[in-house]
Amino acid sequence: MTDVNFKPSISPAIQDGDHPMKDTALPSGESELPYDLIELLFFAYREFTGDPDDVLAQYDFGRAHHRVLHFVDRNPGIMVTDLLGILRITKQSLGRVLKQLVDAGIIEQREGHHDRRQRLLYTTERGHTLAVDLTRLQQKRLERALIGLPDGGEEIIRKFLLQMMDPDARADIVKLVRSAHDLED
Repeated sequence: MTDVNFKPSISPAIQDGDHPMKDTALPSGESELPYDLIELLFFAYREFTGDPDDVLAQYDFGRAHHRVLHFVDRNPGIMVTDLLGILRITKQSLGRVLKQLVDAGIIEQREGHHDRRQRLLYTTERGHTLAVDLTRLQQKRLERALIGLPDGGEEIIRKFLLQMMDPDARADIVKLVRSAHDLED
């Protein structure tokens, strides 16, 4: 299923911050809902994933393929069970996507070192190149967004993103991000 992309025409009044629903009273006791933040997050995500979507479409791949490729490339030798935990998808869904990536020569599966039943995942040279190309597209978009922020803005964004996550998951996510980052050094 593809996402519907459109370029909305925003009225000048809304662009200037004058929203038609601005003065609509909420039921007593309710605070104003952050629709603008919710919608900005939706649109930011759409744009952030849109650049890679165009490249992935050339392979008949989608966002699930991108997520699998990203985490396999960032964590060489990752076990299928660990990837399932990161992505929070079913084994059946991962199996379908993995088969397509393996058949396309993007990812390879190897037996575990101590347990031959384990399946360890690695990107091929072609897969690594694709993963880096997709990341560079997203990096450019992030760089453009960060340019206009005041000093310390990047750290505020990091804290915001961590706060968006379930508190119980934060430590594991930080550990995963740091361990993948350590591989680069």
